[in-house]
Amino acid sequence: MPKRTLITSALPYANGPIHLGHLAGAYLPADFYTRYLRLKGEDVLHISGSDEHGVPITIAAEKEDISPQQVVDKFHIQNQSTFDRFGIDFDYYGRTSSKTHRETSQDFFNKLNEQGVFKKKTEEQLYDEDADMFLPDRYVKGTCPVCGHGEAYGDQCEKCGSSLSPTDLIDPVSAITGNKPITKKTEHWYLPLGNYQDWLEGWIESRNNWKANVTGQCKSWLNSGLSDRAVTRDLTWGVPVPLPEADGKVLYVWFDAPIGYISATKEWAEKQGDPDLWKTYWQDDDTRLIHFIGKDNIVFHCIMFPAILKQYGKYVLPDNVPANEFLNLEGRKLSTSKGWAVWLDDYMDDFEPDLLRYVLGSTLPETKDSDFSWKDFQVRVNSELADILGNFVYRTTSFTQRFFDGEVPAPDDLSDTDIAALAAINQQKELIQRAYDSFKFREAIAETMNLARTGNRYFTETEPWKTRKEEPQRCKNTLYVCTQICGALSLLFQPVMPKKMALLREQLGIPHQTPWEQINDHLVPAGHLVAEQEILFHKIEDDVVENEIQKLNDKSAAPTGKETNFPPLKKTTTFDDFMSLDLRAGKILKAEKVKKSKKLIQISVDMGFDKRTILSGIAEFFSPEEIIGKSVCVVANLAPKKMMGIESNGMILMGEDSENQLHFVETDAEPGSPIT
Repeated sequence: MPKRTLITSALPYANGPIHLGHLAGAYLPADFYTRYLRLKGEDVLHISGSDEHGVPITIAAEKEDISPQQVVDKFHIQNQSTFDRFGIDFDYYGRTSSKTHRETSQDFFNKLNEQGVFKKKTEEQLYDEDADMFLPDRYVKGTCPVCGHGEAYGDQCEKCGSSLSPTDLIDPVSAITGNKPITKKTEHWYLPLGNYQDWLEGWIESRNNWKANVTGQCKSWLNSGLSDRAVTRDLTWGVPVPLPEADGKVLYVWFDAPIGYISATKEWAEKQGDPDLWKTYWQDDDTRLIHFIGKDNIVFHCIMFPAILKQYGKYVLPDNVPANEFLNLEGRKLSTSKGWAVWLDDYMDDFEPDLLRYVLGSTLPETKDSDFSWKDFQVRVNSELADILGNFVYRTTSFTQRFFDGEVPAPDDLSDTDIAALAAINQQKELIQRAYDSFKFREAIAETMNLARTGNRYFTETEPWKTRKEEPQRCKNTLYVCTQICGALSLLFQPVMPKKMALLREQLGIPHQTPWEQINDHLVPAGHLVAEQEILFHKIEDDVVENEIQKLNDKSAAPTGKETNFPPLKKTTTFDDFMSLDLRAGKILKAEKVKKSKKLIQISVDMGFDKRTILSGIAEFFSPEEIIGKSVCVVANLAPKKMMGIESNGMILMGEDSENQLHFVETDAEPGSPIT
């Protein structure tokens, strides 16, 4: 067993507030685990902070007509306050615009540069002449070459998820001026990731109990072969590259952001009065490092950051990276730009944090995308927290108050039923511990609630309202057993609902620092006085939930009508340009998923005059089986493009509705017919 655990939560961009999707990915699971380890008395340090560099920050600054520093100052303070209010238990919440972070990041660059690791390359990149600047990937927009989405960015198509570079886009334009950019030469430093291919393959293979989605994504990248990756870029906002010849260049955010965990730990150590204490957590082999992230950060934390740490030397490497998938909202993909999100501050204006901690924890996207809905929130609060847990606690404590003056009765001559109910405490504790140790937080929460179900069922079956007069000792036994279960629940549910369980422990007289090892079937001694307390959980009425749904719909509705949910029109084109496209009818003959790709389907299309293969990034919307036989419209004279080792010859036209769902543009014409 390691002596200590260092937990990191992905650094959120300081360009907007925290929403439920953020919570479900990296912060709530990390907080559950941190609190669980603290209960066990382990040495644990939880580090996070604001990612304050990169293009999203500069874009936000331009939209508000303020400086990037003003943007990050605003959202760093706001988000730190939000996390604190919600009960996320960080030991330190840093920021990547700090002096310590700049120096630490530059030290990493200098060390690798002195080791001769980097490659210097001169290449042509897109340049906006009017703006007089090279265009970062997010400052370039165009048509996705994979799915045809007209609003793809230079780094990724948000429709099909394909990773892109700005030069991959069809008809790229500058997001700053709307002009067509030129290409211009620039020099940058690259990390040759391919040099670490063999080591990474062996290292990832040696990782025990990693999630399948994490190892699967890593192996997909490794199987495709790792290539050189730029560690510098042409920007004015970021950590300056510490070389005289690199004026006007900064470190790429993928390189400096994970180093933020280290710089934040350094700042934490300074506050402890022991500046070298950070080394104990980063450079001691008895430390276990665990990264909590969303699936979009897997490659950075499992391939790139480990390669950098390995090359630098002395640093511990991740023991586990329990990445979560994405959280949807009311059956739709979260979209902050379209207002389809529940902001955490807004939630806490109307509801207690612990309700959401329980509900979201019960539906975490641990192995696949999951969904949050207000109706489900209401059902879980009412039927589980109020009717099961809250009802059991209230029945136990109120009965003790009414008939035993609040004094926990002494047990005597316990029945088999009594003994079985007490035994459930240690049985469930073992199951819960096993789930937490495996990062299965949904399972841990479910097994904890099962103990409350056991208590409720036991209370009903033993009928203390009857035995109170007929068999007083049996009634006393019931109340004693139920009090022990309540006591155990107050600690077992502590990682999930810290505020509510603190109230319960206060009512039962259990010390707040009681460790995990003391959770047992005799936690509350006979004769102890149970204090009066309000009901733990109140039910949520229908009108409250309907109001939240209406608020969500109102925020996402466009001021001038539904049509503005669609992308704006592109620049005017000429009739001759349009006529250069050869649109033909086709019929889908065969379809199958492309191996190692979550997005692409390989489609065989009968074009009448030939049969051709077309790759389409629609696997998240359609299964191969359901599209066979469809009559579709095809851009037949598109230049061939190779993806995943397969040549695609054409593009199938799709329509995208206001709910971001794709639909085939279908035709009744026979294959090969021109579409005019």
